[in-house]
Amino acid sequence: MGDTPSILMVCTGNICRSPTMEAVLRRRAELAGWRVDIDSAGTTDWHAGEPPDPRTVAAGEAAGYALARLRARQVTDADFLRFDLLLAADRGHREWLLGRAPPDCRDKVRLFLADDAEVPDPYYGPPEGFAEVLRLVEARAAAWDGRIGFF
Repeated sequence: MGDTPSILMVCTGNICRSPTMEAVLRRRAELAGWRVDIDSAGTTDWHAGEPPDPRTVAAGEAAGYALARLRARQVTDADFLRFDLLLAADRGHREWLLGRAPPDCRDKVRLFLADDAEVPDPYYGPPEGFAEVLRLVEARAAAWDGRIGFF
């Protein structure tokens, strides 16, 4: 953690939901002029080093987000110290993070969406699912006021 607030988005493989969350929040912060370190990672290393799923890239590009340059990685122990906030796509990811977080970092782990809602996993569904994920993420990001405490 440094002077710049930092947020890590987390999903399973870091190829669908979390890169979408990263790209959307990054753009929101840039447009608002907020200095925020934003990254994403997965609970698994299944896709480490790979770009986001082509359907994620297509949905993002259709809305003006550049996701193709992102590369998947797995959450590391150092991430719990580096980031001020770790935002999980769903409750399973939140539980995974809480199970690995040092005791003094557990309060950093939260869900991305409000009211205990989950970002649905579009991976095994139709392409429209990726657009729905983007819509949900954009709606949440549009309400973000730049504060870490918002989430």
